[in-house]
Amino acid sequence: MKLLGIIGIWVLLVGSPATLPAQQTKKKVLAIGEVKGFQHDSVSHALATIWKLGQESKLWDTYIRTDSQLITKKKLGSNAKNLDYFDAIVFYTTGELDMDESQKADFLSFIHDDGKGFVGIHSANDTFYKWPEYGKMIGGYFDAHPWNQFQAPIIVEDRDFPATRHFPKEFVIHDEIYQVKDYSRGDVRVLMRLDENKIDLNNKNVHRKDKDFAVTWVKNYGKGRVFYSSFGHREDALDRQDVQKMYLEAVKWALGLTQGDATPRPKPEK
Repeated sequence: MKLLGIIGIWVLLVGSPATLPAQQTKKKVLAIGEVKGFQHDSVSHALATIWKLGQESKLWDTYIRTDSQLITKKKLGSNAKNLDYFDAIVFYTTGELDMDESQKADFLSFIHDDGKGFVGIHSANDTFYKWPEYGKMIGGYFDAHPWNQFQAPIIVEDRDFPATRHFPKEFVIHDEIYQVKDYSRGDVRVLMRLDENKIDLNNKNVHRKDKDFAVTWVKNYGKGRVFYSSFGHREDALDRQDVQKMYLEAVKWALGLTQGDATPRPKPEK
């Protein structure tokens, strides 16, 4: 009887097992480092950083692959996962990846129709030039890096978005920033851009006449969320705490764990 009394008191104090808060299930992120073009030494470092951020935050588990086999909704043998298992995809890729038409359709449906997330790192927009729908999804294509690796002057246009609110209004980062083509502010919400007043616009490789060099942006793609940033050519850029914080918040947003406005808007006058 004494034992039953003790158990009764314990239940009153801590609650029955049915009333205890359920443990939050970790999200699942598929990180792809398939390279069919220029070889970036920082691919492994970048994807390992995504893994580390998931482990430290305890918010997601990262499955790192150097192939695109799991990008399918078809059932795979040998205990392999498919897109039904994942909540977001991260690309640090180049070139025309080994995906057939069925995989491409499943990939776009995963984001657009299922409402899942996509995060593109650096050369993710240097990928799938022969697949225009991919370019529309990510928001634009690589079109050279006129200044190569340099001390890039950055303007943070949106300091309310979760992935950029920790940055100052302006800062400098040593990295390689892409010039982008086939992108429009009518389709994406630019979070950061190069300061056009502090870069060499006479460089022969500068193609944009509007002086609009977006560095980081977000967009809604159907029901899904898309984030892209140029940052990550250099390992030391990825090691910056502010850049890691950016990618942490980017993945959280892509997973739907936080809210951030992705509504397109014009380039600010200042």
